[in-house]
Amino acid sequence: MTHLSAILAALVPLFGLILLGAMLARARFPGEDFWPGLERFIYFVLFPALLIEGLATAQLDPGRIAPVLAAVLATLVIGSALVFLLKPLIPLNGPAFSSLYQGGIRFNTYLGIAVVIAVFGDEAMAVTALTIALMIPLINVFCVLVLSRYAEAQSSWRLLGRSLAQNPLILGCVIGLLLNTSGIGLHDWLASGLETAGSAAVPLGLISVGAGLKLGRWQSEAAPILAGSLIKLIILPVIAWWIAGVMALGTLETQVLVVFAALPTATSAYILARQMGGDHALIARMLTIQTAAAAISLPLVLALLTSQLG
Repeated sequence: MTHLSAILAALVPLFGLILLGAMLARARFPGEDFWPGLERFIYFVLFPALLIEGLATAQLDPGRIAPVLAAVLATLVIGSALVFLLKPLIPLNGPAFSSLYQGGIRFNTYLGIAVVIAVFGDEAMAVTALTIALMIPLINVFCVLVLSRYAEAQSSWRLLGRSLAQNPLILGCVIGLLLNTSGIGLHDWLASGLETAGSAAVPLGLISVGAGLKLGRWQSEAAPILAGSLIKLIILPVIAWWIAGVMALGTLETQVLVVFAALPTATSAYILARQMGGDHALIARMLTIQTAAAAISLPLVLALLTSQLG
């Protein structure tokens, strides 16, 4: 109970910020046009600053990158296989299945960074940034391939490559890694400025998550929503934990991998579904249900992690 109490003390303020965002958006304050602009500012400026500073100033062990990459890839492949095993069991059209897939493997970066920092401290930021740098490209490739096959729109490898090359989170990770591995590093004043900008990313990101939640009528879609949520919040973190053990990851690497596997899906899934002909209404409701359910599942996962791994 000591672990759970401490974790709840760390997580309650985070979910409180999500709730605040939902309440502000419902009250239409400060206005409907405010939230898309805020999310773009966070996505293109604040979170890249956080990732650059975290990776550029970290003490990285190059020998640990390959095992983390292997663990991330194995987790996503097995999670993908589970979603495809559900396909004959839950009758869905192509666009709806593509949304079920996204809901089963995508993760909310904003919430993930906030949780890791709150529970494991700032020293976990380097491992978190490295995990994000490996997971985001792989997840985007997987999701675009599934949407190209099952949704109403088609894509190409050129468009996929352009999307990945222009992703600000990927660019932030690449810049941070280059600054670190090249020995250039960051000047103190620049590191301080990026750290200040990054510190604003977490609370504002959580508020924007809450503002983007939309429930609507979901009972007719209960089967795919519950199935996707079960995989994302319960089964995938168990798989990630097992894979981390097989790959002999360190304690902090294991904790970060499992936390990201246990996160609810992200608003980027909704955006991608709209762009490529997926069922964006389904993924929006799945996002809302998963975020609410994560308030219960995530503390339990974290309590198990800290009790088993310390």
